[in-house]
Amino acid sequence: MKILVPVKRVVDYNVKVRVKPDQSGVDLANVKMSMNPFCEIAVEEAIRMKEKGLAEEIVAVSVGPAQAQETIRTALAMGADRGIHVAADGIVEPLAVAKILKAIVEEEQPGLVILGKQAIDDDTNATGQMLAALLGWPQAAFASKVEKDGDGLKVTREIDGGLQTIHIALPAIVTTDLRLNEPRYASLPNIMKAKRKPIDAKTPDDYGVDIAPRLEVLKVAEPPKRQAGVKVESVAELVSKLKNEAGVL
Repeated sequence: MKILVPVKRVVDYNVKVRVKPDQSGVDLANVKMSMNPFCEIAVEEAIRMKEKGLAEEIVAVSVGPAQAQETIRTALAMGADRGIHVAADGIVEPLAVAKILKAIVEEEQPGLVILGKQAIDDDTNATGQMLAALLGWPQAAFASKVEKDGDGLKVTREIDGGLQTIHIALPAIVTTDLRLNEPRYASLPNIMKAKRKPIDAKTPDDYGVDIAPRLEVLKVAEPPKRQAGVKVESVAELVSKLKNEAGVL
């Protein structure tokens, strides 16, 4: 089975993002960029499936600027076999990404697409679901455990009420949650090997996808600063504050 793993280049999760003075977006000048953490989990899960003999090839895909190739190299250093880079500058909305991935799926014919449930920059949590709808494939979103189950997969999903276990037939879409695994660090030898692994260069036009934005960002603003807490002397005072000041009782 071939596994396709989309990976996204985002601001590193350790960076405190700054809003541009004109509130048109986030300032990315001289900011460290990394692979989206949820995508790292997806790459790790694909590698573990290959190590168990459940997959023969892992293809990492990224849609983005030229620097997105660095993200693909990271996936190759972790253990992916080859990459596909679809060059696109500026913001590419989830539906456009899903349409590009659909075209790649039709070309590559993978048995499984596993991707992060969301990216930590826009938090839209939409691409996996859109891709499943476009392909007409079964999906298991927010996976915290994935096991082979006959001809399909048994997936434990994190839902509001706890955990849900479902069976899905292959080919399918799986999106990863934080508790699925702990991604490995790439060793120096594997980083060197990754430089020789192939990355196909593509554009959205190669797949006939129009990536023109359909959404307009009106304003980006920082969240309000958190107010300092206060200590209360008694339960009665706490109840009074919750009722009369916070208005939650």
